Amino acid sequence: MKTSCLSVSLFPNIMNGEMTIREYAYFCKSIGLDAFDIGIILLKNHTPKYIRDIRTDISDVGIPLVMVTTYPDFTHPDPLQREREFDFLVHDIALAAAVGAKYLRVTAGQAHPETSEKEGIAWAVAYLKKAAPISDKYGITLVYEDHSKPGAWDYMDFSNPPSIFLEIARQLRGTSIGINFDTANILVAGEDTTIEVLDQVIDQVKTIHVAETATKGKMDPVAIGTGIVPFKAIFNYLKTKKFDGWLCLEEWGNEGTDGVRRAVDFVKETWEKA
Repeated sequence: MKTSCLSVSLFPNIMNGEMTIREYAYFCKSIGLDAFDIGIILLKNHTPKYIRDIRTDISDVGIPLVMVTTYPDFTHPDPLQREREFDFLVHDIALAAAVGAKYLRVTAGQAHPETSEKEGIAWAVAYLKKAAPISDKYGITLVYEDHSKPGAWDYMDFSNPPSIFLEIARQLRGTSIGINFDTANILVAGEDTTIEVLDQVIDQVKTIHVAETATKGKMDPVAIGTGIVPFKAIFNYLKTKKFDGWLCLEEWGNEGTDGVRRAVDFVKETWEKA
């Protein structure tokens, strides 16, 4: 199984300059990962020199950048803001392609109180479909996630409820957009149907966010393997389906580099035993 890591725990270190993207990539390679992932907020600009330096660093370290995560808000009630969000996504697609990523994780948007379920689904699907040919042009695969909430948002994800996620996923069938399935977020939504939901989209899944939560019904990140996510059952299911995409650890245990190592060891051992 191919493994990568998005270490949310280390984001502050990278953002404040204590760790460079080059050093993070080297760390991921040193602990036996096949690739590394980053959030779009870690990419400072799109100037030629900066992009060239990032690509050189990745090449020198010798480990690929597989996924960049971003979070468009296509469910915003203001139509002008939805257009801005689309333009931001186009920029993120170009930037992800420029640094050599393969996937760009995308979202539906926030659960704005003013946005109805019908409107939100229609807006999210329309804008994601509009973005697909642009990502195709740049050689980037968009992967839509059963998401919960990034720190930059005010509200939970509009499509955190599995029924909404599944409807958007259904309407994205037939496009080049895949699924990034998060192992924690169905539980975060308050449901115990992780494998049942995964089974309905497994043919669309390109990447898995191996994520953990300590509490059903809320986003409560803890070290991977110490919460309530049924990893053995999920991995066993993926094996029965001969899943050959990426296991991308979304590590958020806030235990530093040692915590990332433990998370990687846990995932690899659990996968082998599943």
